[in-house]
Amino acid sequence: MRTRVRGWRWRRSPLRRRSDVVEAWTVLVVAVLVLVGAPLSGVAAARWAHDEAQAVSVEQRAERHRVRAEVVGRKGDALPSVQAGGQQAFRATVRWTEPGEGTRTATARVPAGTRPGEVVHVWFDAQGRSVAPPVDGTGVWQHTLTIGTCATGGVVLAVLLVQSVIRRVALRRRLTEWERAWARTEPQWTHRRA
Repeated sequence: MRTRVRGWRWRRSPLRRRSDVVEAWTVLVVAVLVLVGAPLSGVAAARWAHDEAQAVSVEQRAERHRVRAEVVGRKGDALPSVQAGGQQAFRATVRWTEPGEGTRTATARVPAGTRPGEVVHVWFDAQGRSVAPPVDGTGVWQHTLTIGTCATGGVVLAVLLVQSVIRRVALRRRLTEWERAWARTEPQWTHRRA
């Protein structure tokens, strides 16, 4: 029959070793760091990531513009690429009319299955290159949650790693202390001289 005595590492006892006290304090610190520190660091990282993603989104919206264009032809048999939202896209030649500049033609990414003659919305940057749409609110929140979760998990892993190292060192010390105590006690029990 086993009985567990809770908090024995905190009580004064001749059997309690210094390594037991270190291990008890380590467990307390680990609990506080995992339950309080990790979530706080996750929230801090998520707030930082949200601000950064919002700034990128605003910058992209300022430098990119959407054009309603007609697909003129397909650009060879190019392999599809994946756009945001998991949609496949192909490169195709598109034509549109800009007010004051006339008709323009460029190569842009269009959704898979688009045929010549269809009208699609494509995005271009200031230099006229075809680009992906700017990051929207959903993308910002996905980035925020991902960074916050990864930061929380990273702190938890780091804390548990440090705790395992401290436990290993405490165990080695405890075994060394027991060896010394046995070296003092053994001659009395076995009646051998050391």
